Amino acid sequence: MKKFQAQPGFVVQAFRFALDPNASQEHALRSHCGAARAAYNWAVGWVEASWWQRRAEESYGVAEEQLTKWRPWSLPVLRKAFNETKHTDPRFAAWWEENSKEAYSTGLANAAAAFDNYAKSKRGKRRGRAMGMPRFKSKRKARLSCRFTTGTIRVDADGRHVTLPRLGTVRTHECTAKLLDRVQARTARILSATVRHERGRWFVSFQAEVKRGLVRVTRPDAAVGIDLGVKTLAVMADSTGEIRTAPNPGHYDRARKQLRRVSRVVSRRQGPDRRTGQQPSKRWEKANAQRNKVHHRVANLREDALHKLTTAVAAEYGTVVVEDLNVAGMLRNRRLARQIADAGFGEIRRQLDYKTRQRHATRLVVANRWYPSSKTCSGCGAVKAKLPLHVRTYECDACGLVIDRDDNAALNLAALAAACVTGTGVAGDQDTAPAVSKPRGADQKTRTTRLRRTAEAGRAGGATLPRQRQTETRDRPQTEPLTLW
Repeated sequence: MKKFQAQPGFVVQAFRFALDPNASQEHALRSHCGAARAAYNWAVGWVEASWWQRRAEESYGVAEEQLTKWRPWSLPVLRKAFNETKHTDPRFAAWWEENSKEAYSTGLANAAAAFDNYAKSKRGKRRGRAMGMPRFKSKRKARLSCRFTTGTIRVDADGRHVTLPRLGTVRTHECTAKLLDRVQARTARILSATVRHERGRWFVSFQAEVKRGLVRVTRPDAAVGIDLGVKTLAVMADSTGEIRTAPNPGHYDRARKQLRRVSRVVSRRQGPDRRTGQQPSKRWEKANAQRNKVHHRVANLREDALHKLTTAVAAEYGTVVVEDLNVAGMLRNRRLARQIADAGFGEIRRQLDYKTRQRHATRLVVANRWYPSSKTCSGCGAVKAKLPLHVRTYECDACGLVIDRDDNAALNLAALAAACVTGTGVAGDQDTAPAVSKPRGADQKTRTTRLRRTAEAGRAGGATLPRQRQTETRDRPQTEPLTLW
């Protein structure tokens, strides 16, 4: 799909609204999403057919110059090949006219993106886990989604309806005034619309180019360090030494009793069985809907709580310091996986990233994953070699400071903000070249050491920390610099 570049003073923002379609409209929505899935599967099969053909020809000893040509997977090529095939292909000939052309373009664009990601991953140009070849989407498991970029896409003047191509006017479950007012005032322009079925409802997301000025934060000169945890969701320490905590709501743990009850009802009904072809009973579908309703409510409560937390933090501080947590690795701990997933550590960092950058133009500093924030004394700077997770109180062997483990980590993270500005070595400068790492992370072992005091760095960076909490730097040149977004 085409990526839109916002004009100066404009940002691209999404506005999502829940829909209340009638029976015929819901059937049309499912048909469009099914058409997108069918087009995606066709594109995957069309491109990979040449791959398998070449492999078969190579096994017969066919010369390289005589092999079947590779089929490209760019969106224009896929769109042209699909338009030539849809009239005669028995999979599309009978029904392709029932849906908008945007439904098929959605599937073809997704297939082109999937092949691009696979190719970049094979060449080592894509970060993250290695991606395999695109696979066919199952009708039973595929997420229902379709995107519209052309045609009649608007928010109706009554504030309770939206109009989409081929679907017509669909009533919304909530008022659309937050987008309608901007469109009528000519401060927003709708670029595209995406319909999706998730959490038991249909939603429409409008991608709009919005004129919006930056909002000044309450304390632009203050920095805050955020230490995330399970028992307490976030411990926030600012540059003045004030410490605040955000309790962990534990929405999933609160709903476990109700989930056990509704899951027991589902298990006593006649459910589907793919091995025998058994269809679920009406009572099973009704009970399963009740169970899904509980899951959806938990997800909505979690999303609401995280947005409120990150919005409050981004609107108050000029600099926010968070840790680069290995959330995927933490989820492998079977004893803490449920609590970590319920807390949403990765979502907190993602929201802070775009809210600080787009709404307030403030800094988000990401501490190095191996920085010992919990093992470092916030008073004298001594570093412990080991600090087990069950030890919740930090006791410094050098200065005798006794402080809560999470509070100590948050204070150390807050001190990194001034170090990132002055370049004292704790956070590292943006231009500092990272040290050569040793195999299997051998250079990441925490050693018992003491940090040098750099009060000048704190004054130069505008921090007003107490003397025992001035910005400090470690005697560990192998530490990688922070990532500054």
